[in-house]
Amino acid sequence: MSFLEVTAFLWDGFLISLLIFAVTLLCGAPLGLPIAFCSMSRFKPVKAVSKVIVWIVRGVPLMLQIFIIYYVPGLLFETPIFSQMDRFFFVNYGIADAGRIVAVLIAFTLNYACYFSEIYRGGIESISKGQYEAGYVLGLTKSQIFRKIILKQVIQRIVPPMSNEIITLIKDTALANCIIVCEIIKQAKELAATKAMIWPLFYTGVFYLVFVGLLTVVLGRLEKKLSYFRS
Repeated sequence: MSFLEVTAFLWDGFLISLLIFAVTLLCGAPLGLPIAFCSMSRFKPVKAVSKVIVWIVRGVPLMLQIFIIYYVPGLLFETPIFSQMDRFFFVNYGIADAGRIVAVLIAFTLNYACYFSEIYRGGIESISKGQYEAGYVLGLTKSQIFRKIILKQVIQRIVPPMSNEIITLIKDTALANCIIVCEIIKQAKELAATKAMIWPLFYTGVFYLVFVGLLTVVLGRLEKKLSYFRS
């Protein structure tokens, strides 16, 4: 295979990596906010349950969570849900790995939602109580204080740690190959096994470096735009 053919073959895998990245970010980031509110709830049972869930998800390796999501339903209900989904979409629509990709997306979304929730919680709790009190003095309601005073400062404070998690996310997509999802690392391994070509495995690093570079530029500009929120 020529260099361009290898690049095109790896690009097909990187599109799957980008799909995992995009869906996880679009679903995990919003989901993290209600989890954060539950973790800060004054209702102790809700707070306790949320804390335990976050502790478990953050404490168990993501690869193991992917295995759990993909295999455990079949073990419990004797119905391999995601394998059946694989067959259904392949037979009817010619789409390969649909069930595996869905399992990966569920695992990634839950995992990153819990990480994002802790970032949100830390950002919200970092705002001094005096700002809430000042809002009450001005006659604002609790929701108005949060939207008009607190939220803007929280966004500015959480951008750096969120940026780190987002950059980590694109690299973590490589874990999808543990259940044979054809992302870029899996594609490179296939070339090594079938074509005895090892260099594409190292070449995959270029794809990640370029994308991480673009993310760094975009997130850096976002952080600068939000710098006027600094107190």
